[in-house]
Amino acid sequence: MPLSRKLLTAAVLPAVVVGGLLVGATSASANVTVTQVSSDPFTDTQAQHRTEVEPDTFAFGTTIVSAFQVGRVSGGGSSDIGFATSTDGGATWTQGFLPGTTADTGGPCGQISDAAVAFDAKHNVWLISSLGVNCPTGEPVLTSRSTDGGKTFGNPITTATGSLDKNWIVCDNTATSPFFGNCYTQYDITSSGDSIRMRTSTDGGLTWGPARAPAGTHTGLGGQPVVQAGGTVVVPYLSLNDQIRSFRSTNGGAGWSSTVGIATISHHDAAGGLREEALPTAETDATGTVYLAWSDCRFRSGCPSNDIVLSKSANGTTWTTPARVPIDATTSTVDHFVPGIGVDASSSGTSARIGLTYYFYPNANCTAATCRLDVGFISSINGGTSWSTATQVAGPMNLSWIPNTSQGRMFGDYISTSVRAGGNAFPIVPIASVPTGSTFTMGMFAPTGGLPLTGGARRTTDTPAPRVPSAQSTVTAF
Repeated sequence: MPLSRKLLTAAVLPAVVVGGLLVGATSASANVTVTQVSSDPFTDTQAQHRTEVEPDTFAFGTTIVSAFQVGRVSGGGSSDIGFATSTDGGATWTQGFLPGTTADTGGPCGQISDAAVAFDAKHNVWLISSLGVNCPTGEPVLTSRSTDGGKTFGNPITTATGSLDKNWIVCDNTATSPFFGNCYTQYDITSSGDSIRMRTSTDGGLTWGPARAPAGTHTGLGGQPVVQAGGTVVVPYLSLNDQIRSFRSTNGGAGWSSTVGIATISHHDAAGGLREEALPTAETDATGTVYLAWSDCRFRSGCPSNDIVLSKSANGTTWTTPARVPIDATTSTVDHFVPGIGVDASSSGTSARIGLTYYFYPNANCTAATCRLDVGFISSINGGTSWSTATQVAGPMNLSWIPNTSQGRMFGDYISTSVRAGGNAFPIVPIASVPTGSTFTMGMFAPTGGLPLTGGARRTTDTPAPRVPSAQSTVTAF
């Protein structure tokens, strides 16, 4: 049943200014100065404090909003969803926490998970989609709204109920689109074999239409809907048979096409018991070209580690052959995984500006005790034809510094990068340092001032190594 009116009208928790809470390089190895934009304030005994994991971001104009799990619970979800907002282009930040979600904030759910951020320009509202865990209605998809520029959010609106997972949200912000102001939420139904569903809102997330499924077979998770300039919605996702696939709607979400194959995955599971998966990350440019990235070992003989690969589509039905992002040589020992792609929505084609953040191990052949986790960044200013030299944003981190889950040590099943129009890239990433006793020291950080997109001359002409069976197995995203 829907949340009660009492919970829907609960007071919004105050945002706390954290810009400048911590400024400085996270380690001698990192090349970037970072600013901490949020930290875990909760003390409930079910969670591992102080931890923050799994961020998404969205930028519109001078506003950037990120949302993420706060206080990770080993068995699934977290104490609450936090958010960090900048209204001055990333110069300063405030933090806050969604009200009405879990017992920590006056809500009905045991835990909450899977935050994703969108902005609806027509209705001038920021939206955070999340997944309730152990709620009276099962695992519902929730939508929290902000009408004050992402500074505060109201109590959540129930978007869908059931045994659900891995939600995502996007809005159509092209004023000339016939569906300008439509917002779309994607999720899968775990009790129906991860069957994918879509719902549409035409009133800024206040109400949501009926659940609609793509035509034909559509089991998977990790769908990331994006909207092209003409209003077509394209939804790439990870299928249950080790493929990246996509489907689309050309009529504002009234109906959805059959799925099409993009690529078969070859994936190397990260060492050390780290929780990671080949989930896709997607964004569009000004003309609607979709840029899609994931981690894949196809370019490395024997699949000893992953590269980040990129595929593009102008229409959501035909896709380019995956190309390797040339972060380093295919003979390196580096394992790259969990990318977050950002595209400057004011750029396009051969001038499209791309920022790509990812995590990596310098040595893929490591153990839980010896693996060192780092954050990297690379950029292109010509649509991915060539790339800059990669830079290390943060690290190294020991795996024991990040929270544990039933599926391994976790910094997140996904991360995100947002690129401001004509400006810098802003990934919001979880960074950990040495714990204090039994308490972790892991919060959300932004590169101070953002990361410039410089591009460069790095290209790749490698062809895939012979395909080997995938070592990947699908996981739930709680």
